[in-house]
Amino acid sequence: MTFDLTTSNPESRAMLLQHQVEQFYYYEAALLDNYALDKWVELFSDDTHYFMPIRRTRLRRELDQEFTKPGQAAYFDDDKATLILRQRKFATGTAWAEDPPSRTRHLISNIRITEDRGQDLDVESYFHVYRSRLRSDVDSWVGRRLDVLRKHDDSFLIARRHILLDQTILLSRNLSTMF
Repeated sequence: MTFDLTTSNPESRAMLLQHQVEQFYYYEAALLDNYALDKWVELFSDDTHYFMPIRRTRLRRELDQEFTKPGQAAYFDDDKATLILRQRKFATGTAWAEDPPSRTRHLISNIRITEDRGQDLDVESYFHVYRSRLRSDVDSWVGRRLDVLRKHDDSFLIARRHILLDQTILLSRNLSTMF
């Protein structure tokens, strides 16, 4: 969906941009929930950083150490090439953690553009990812994403995604779901 963002009214431009960002995220969620990882990985820029740090319980005075940093242990610390490798592995049908495939729902909310830097937008969103697998395996992850969306043609590319889970302990048997 394309919008003319050249309107001179700043409020109209902000509303149109907000709508376009929301539609981008809803499209991304649909790709993930419909096993279209080949199209999903195309939403990332060549220089992307996809990062899900480990969360640790800390005292209030230590909250700056709550999440691991890039280069430290993480659930995901991927570039575009690694995301493509993950997608290709799933496509082979030999990824044991996804055969049979999980059934997922990616719910995205509280989408806020926190800074517009011209070509790049800083965007914060909340998510709830629900996964069911086999007969009775059920997982639920909740958290927020801090993204940098880069304007590209009439849409965006994800130049950076930091996924901050609310959980400190993951009870799932594997972490093959993308966020």
